[in-house]
Amino acid sequence: MSKFNDEYEKYNSKVQDLVGTLLKWGFLSIIIGIGVGLISAVFSYLIALATDFRVAHNWVVFGLPIGGLIIVAMYRLSGQAKNAGTNMVMQVVRDDEELMPGKIAPLILVASVITHFFGGSAGREGAALQFGASVGDWFGRRIHLSESDRKIITLASMSAAFSGLLGTPMAAALFPMEVISVGIFYYAALVPCVFSSFIAQEVCFLLNVRTLTPPYAVSAVPSFYSWDTVKIILMALAFAVAGVLFCTALHTAEGLYAKYIKNQYIRIVVGACLVIALYFAVGTDAYLGLGDTIIKDSFTTPAGFEMFLLKIVFTALTLCAGFKGGEIVPTLFIGATLGSAMSVITGMPVALCAACGMVGVFCAVTNSPITSFILAFELFGGAGMKFYCIVIAICYLMSGYTSLYKEQRIAYSKTENKYINKKLK
Repeated sequence: MSKFNDEYEKYNSKVQDLVGTLLKWGFLSIIIGIGVGLISAVFSYLIALATDFRVAHNWVVFGLPIGGLIIVAMYRLSGQAKNAGTNMVMQVVRDDEELMPGKIAPLILVASVITHFFGGSAGREGAALQFGASVGDWFGRRIHLSESDRKIITLASMSAAFSGLLGTPMAAALFPMEVISVGIFYYAALVPCVFSSFIAQEVCFLLNVRTLTPPYAVSAVPSFYSWDTVKIILMALAFAVAGVLFCTALHTAEGLYAKYIKNQYIRIVVGACLVIALYFAVGTDAYLGLGDTIIKDSFTTPAGFEMFLLKIVFTALTLCAGFKGGEIVPTLFIGATLGSAMSVITGMPVALCAACGMVGVFCAVTNSPITSFILAFELFGGAGMKFYCIVIAICYLMSGYTSLYKEQRIAYSKTENKYINKKLK
């Protein structure tokens, strides 16, 4: 009887600890979800206003060098001239020696808006991961959380920011846990990431930032057990190559800028001038800013084959010169336009091809297949899920050990059941 009582006491103690943990993260998730959700909503509105002004006044692109100088000055005056962006976020969560400065949040928000106002080719979600991590780490230190809990709340804040901007709360909940060390999920952060993600999405929904319906619904889907699946497999190989090409372009451009233009002020002015020159060379502003209009059009009208290549060049010239923003929306642009263009060759529905391209290239550059599965469902609905799964699986394998993020690690081999803890290229 005494043994039974001892076991019962141990079990009861464990249950109380777990309930306490649930209540703690539930309460903190409400604070993070609302706070980061509000910041995401304001950020989204500012990006939209900046984009609308630029589209209505194309001459503002000539101010891109001035915007670049302002960004460099901001980061240097704040002591963040060597800030590594999303790579720093990964170091903060995975390693013990780094702290995420609280000043990063306002810096990345303002710098991203400046980039979009003057027409730099960049996204938002990369910036969201940075300001989410900055807010979470700062808040965790203010309330004196342990180092472990501070990392967990940092992940939850990243989920909230990603969800608020992209509007995909399930994918946003998983992405920070999966992307840092591929093959290892930070499961301790599951509850706060899920709660914060859904709360942030609801905040943005209430503020009319977005709707709750899939933004790119795909309805025309052929039979999976047909020759169309063979076509999709071949397309997936092209999406993997496009992902590797995008990563290579970013890292190569970054290296060339750093090698030949040491001064950050001169570097960003040169980058801005190259973007302006390329803008006039192609004769369209389709590759400036987010390019979300082009993404939507890719689902109804086949895109040109040159579009994904031009977006790669515009984005590499912009971000690697020192402008701020993110790589995720350009990734979706590249995938959507390439898939849309390939629909002409394959004879498959243009919307399905664009959707496969979006999630395929996203998986190839982030090495996040689980997030990609969920992202596909949230963005496109469930009709084409079998095709998306095939594409994601192939792109994950065939992209090899390349990544958008230098600090990302592959914990387990892509070809063997083997622990490798490999830093990506």
